Amino acid sequence: MIKQEEINISTRGRGTYDLSRQVQQAVRAAGISTGICHVFIRHTSASLMITENADPAVMRDLEAFMSRQVPDGDPMFTHTAEGPDDMPSHVRSVLTQTDLQVPVSNGQCALGTWQGIFLWEHRCAPHQRKVILTISGE
Repeated sequence: MIKQEEINISTRGRGTYDLSRQVQQAVRAAGISTGICHVFIRHTSASLMITENADPAVMRDLEAFMSRQVPDGDPMFTHTAEGPDDMPSHVRSVLTQTDLQVPVSNGQCALGTWQGIFLWEHRCAPHQRKVILTISGE
């Protein structure tokens, strides 16, 4: 069986947004016991990650690291049509992930105790993001 669902996420700008609950709900609704949940973001300036869901310092540290590696307004970038965070957001997306594959066991995503599924918004302004979930299994 294969089920597909789109979830919409309203971001408030740069930061991380926990999608774990929405993804788990979609997996439960699909009615499979064992399989795969493929998570795909339909954007080039935001990405997905599985990371620790317990300590908010992890998110701050990831953002601090990425800001140092890919700073806004870097004069090296010529693609700046939408502002100084335009090209850095695309680079951040390329360096991270636009899709994830999560195993499904016993009717739920088989995440570790401290793992969560997050959207990482790389733009400074709020955006509407679309994430496609494709759930397959039996």
